[in-house]
Amino acid sequence: MVDTVLLAEPRGFCAGVEMAIKALTWMVGLFEPPVYCYHEIVHNAAVVGIFRRAGVVFVDSMTEVPAGAAVMLSAHGSSPEVALAAANTSAVMIDAVCPLVTKVHHEVKRRADEGYEVIYVGHVGHDEAVGTVAVAPHAVTLVDPAAGLGDFTPADPSRVALLAQTTLGVFEWQSVLAEASSRFPELWTARRSDLCYATTNRQRAVTALAEQADVVLVVGSENSSNTQALVRVARSCGVPAHRVEGPESVDPAWFAGARVVGVTAGASAPDASVRAVIAAVAPRHGVRTVQVTEEGEYFPPPPQLRGFIEALQAAVEGGVGCRTPGRPGPLDEDRAWDATRALDLLASMGG
Repeated sequence: MVDTVLLAEPRGFCAGVEMAIKALTWMVGLFEPPVYCYHEIVHNAAVVGIFRRAGVVFVDSMTEVPAGAAVMLSAHGSSPEVALAAANTSAVMIDAVCPLVTKVHHEVKRRADEGYEVIYVGHVGHDEAVGTVAVAPHAVTLVDPAAGLGDFTPADPSRVALLAQTTLGVFEWQSVLAEASSRFPELWTARRSDLCYATTNRQRAVTALAEQADVVLVVGSENSSNTQALVRVARSCGVPAHRVEGPESVDPAWFAGARVVGVTAGASAPDASVRAVIAAVAPRHGVRTVQVTEEGEYFPPPPQLRGFIEALQAAVEGGVGCRTPGRPGPLDEDRAWDATRALDLLASMGG
């Protein structure tokens, strides 16, 4: 029987996921179902399931969206063609892309416009990678971190840029960075790594868990890149590590001879799933937190959503003649609630 669970801090929802979940919750509240979302809003089966039950339809092509529908684009970022199609097709289009992904999109476009050949380190088929490469497909070469640069041969070795998927493992990024820097001495790359702060923080936290635990469990879905990276980081520390979707995925055989189990979660995994996994482990002496840093990042709602709600508020107040200058709007208290509360609200409404 397990004695103690060590719980990583930080873990779970990052600021980008918080923003996207709350934004889609607003969409569900504002529009009659169905509300459409291009790709899964975040890569987590439990979160996606709650939204499906609330009337959200997730699609992989804008051709699946009827004209005049309300559409949201996922947190992973979309290609310019998809964003344009969504804007032309929908009555209301909200882009919930994480600002950190937007930063990489801007850098890809800028370097391509300046004549660089861009090496983009990412996982083939991942939504974020697909959307980023589509920003400048003529100038971008997608490189899987496990394969390295391979036979990549630029026309001008002095005009090579290196960018990355935000959810990579730190060690994956560093290995390709070292290889590229060795081959291309004039390599351009961002002063700060493209890796998301939350990705890096959660990898530091799982490393701290691995130093103290006999087994590490990472809560998250199979298609979550940052979740899979956490598993790889823990295993690289020499500790058995397993990805679990929820308590049903926990195998008691993993804990044979184990006294301490570390638990963390990918950036799109809800804390309800984490708590359920801890209950399944059933530590005799409870839970102890292992904290490596505090996170205070906050991303405001997408600008299209802010504009729509402000216009709606103005129309309603103007129509009943009760507009009060300076009165707080419905988004002014956005910091006061979080994605966990949003999901609980949807569940209580039968979602």
